[in-house]
Amino acid sequence: MPQESEYGAKNIKVLEGLEAVRVRPGMYIGSVSTSGMNHLIYEIVDNSVDEHLAGHCSLIEVVIHDDNSVTVSDNGRGIPVGMHEKGVSAERVVFTTLHAGGKFDNDAYKTSGGLHGVGSSVVNALSEYLEVKVSQGGKIYMDAYERGIPIVDLEGGLLPVVGKTRSTGTSITFLPDIEIFEKVRYNLDAVKSRLHETAYLNPGLAIHYVNEHPDAAEDITFHETEGIDAYIKELNKGKETKTEIIHFKGQAERIEVEIALQFVDTFEEKILGYCNNIYTADGGTHLTGFKTRFTKVINNYARELGILKDKDVNFTGSDTRCGLTAIVAIKHYDPLFEGQTKTKLGSADAARVVDQVTGEQLELYCDKNLETLKSMIDCALKSAKIRKAEEKARSNLLGKPKYSFDGNGKLANCESRVAEKCEIFIVEGDSAGGSAKKARNRMYQAIMPIRGKILNVEKATIDKVLANAEIKSMVQAFGCGFSEGYGNDFDITKLRYDKIIIMADADVDGAHISTLLMTFFYRFMPELISEGHVYIAMPPLYKAVPSSGPQEYIYDDIALEHYKKKHRNFILQRYKGLGEMDAEQLWETTMDPDSRNLKQVKIEDARMANEITEILMGSDVGPRRDFIVNHAKEAFLDI
Repeated sequence: MPQESEYGAKNIKVLEGLEAVRVRPGMYIGSVSTSGMNHLIYEIVDNSVDEHLAGHCSLIEVVIHDDNSVTVSDNGRGIPVGMHEKGVSAERVVFTTLHAGGKFDNDAYKTSGGLHGVGSSVVNALSEYLEVKVSQGGKIYMDAYERGIPIVDLEGGLLPVVGKTRSTGTSITFLPDIEIFEKVRYNLDAVKSRLHETAYLNPGLAIHYVNEHPDAAEDITFHETEGIDAYIKELNKGKETKTEIIHFKGQAERIEVEIALQFVDTFEEKILGYCNNIYTADGGTHLTGFKTRFTKVINNYARELGILKDKDVNFTGSDTRCGLTAIVAIKHYDPLFEGQTKTKLGSADAARVVDQVTGEQLELYCDKNLETLKSMIDCALKSAKIRKAEEKARSNLLGKPKYSFDGNGKLANCESRVAEKCEIFIVEGDSAGGSAKKARNRMYQAIMPIRGKILNVEKATIDKVLANAEIKSMVQAFGCGFSEGYGNDFDITKLRYDKIIIMADADVDGAHISTLLMTFFYRFMPELISEGHVYIAMPPLYKAVPSSGPQEYIYDDIALEHYKKKHRNFILQRYKGLGEMDAEQLWETTMDPDSRNLKQVKIEDARMANEITEILMGSDVGPRRDFIVNHAKEAFLDI
């Protein structure tokens, strides 16, 4: 019998310096994929933006070099280079010590973004090399690191001087470490979007972006002197406006609030929240304060004007925000965020202050602009009428049996009712559905066949969405209703399946079906995606049968090229559809949890995801055509 391993003091590992970051990078930057790569850029840029907020920086330059290294420069005060109490230059402390920086000193920065004071040191730890140049006091100082370890000898603890200058500022060049990241590749559209967004939020700041890659060279300066008003114009570009842009500011309890809003002729709301220039994708207390007071103000005026009678119920929050585009930006001296990557603001005082400022300033505006006020109330009236019609359609939808079985060609449910163990495959077509039903593990795997391409919900009205047979079947099967904004009956805890797996053919039609399904989930059940329940199955594209040796399934063309280099004589079968595989093959390649490949659907940039969904799935042809032309080189054609 083997001896039990001992657990004692020797088993306790202490990770020194930045070693902890390299061992668990996801704890600090979210992931080691493209989003993590982008996050390194954002961290360094955010430090420069903090210099702007402190009143010492008007220009930031971001350069993407041909070798994928990045240089971020600013004309701020420069990172302090003097002697720190630790016995070395303060710059060396900033880049080698977690939770070290000026953001912990309220005298240095009144407000700041960044990643809890770990940004510079984390970028350093995850870079193959990082070089710092600081212009200060007429001199240029330099420091450099490899994978977080200093490689420059200090002179008496201070940085060497490498030149003279009349300017001030900091320039940081880094190359993400291929030992850490899956691929050294950025999502440059997301980077540009983030930089442009930062320019909107800081009208006194110019951001110069340069891409030096020969096949994608760009040189753009983002400078938005109109601030968030220009941001609202951009978000509403091409839409029929119902009101002018309403802009107001206010301050209380050391929290600054700036809000811009406008109504357009749509049925949806778009409210973006920011705290200290950080986009809070999951909202938070600042948006709660705005929404609560906005609804109260609209209802109060609707009653004062006699539009709502005594017998009428108040407009709901969704009614008052129907067609609303708004930016809610606050600057908080000590914000409390939920999560390391700051996607939700949790500061209770933010709700209170935004509520107060919205109430005071919006009432001042409405008292002076009666026609605009009436236009806002008209939007709420229109929404209320549509909502009542939706409630009838929804009661018809949700009042039917929760799920059906094989007999009507719809859901073939699994036997288990333990949601954490169950999964549902959404499959297009009778042939694939039949194979999937035979292949599955009946205990834990349900099959939901759909016929053809479901409705494009981005173009459809809510009544058509609720009347669509395929959508009705999915809603009944999942068991958790619709998400907020289309009713208040969504409850993620009632979801019957831990995994919702889109299993479509590996061709253009299959990709279109997957896109339509993801658009539906994103617009009507976003929590399914945000909480990690949506997956895409990855069936093989080929089966290779060599003249000698075992057959092998190949999942993409890159893998096929590798296979060809190792095998000369083989027969290649191309799978054009799931229905071409028998049940055993489908189980082995695509459905068996021990051997299958699944892609989890995630949203890395919620604001950008919303914009791209509107462009690609909406009714406006022009922006879609421009997007396709601009991104044609990135497309993979399945010929």
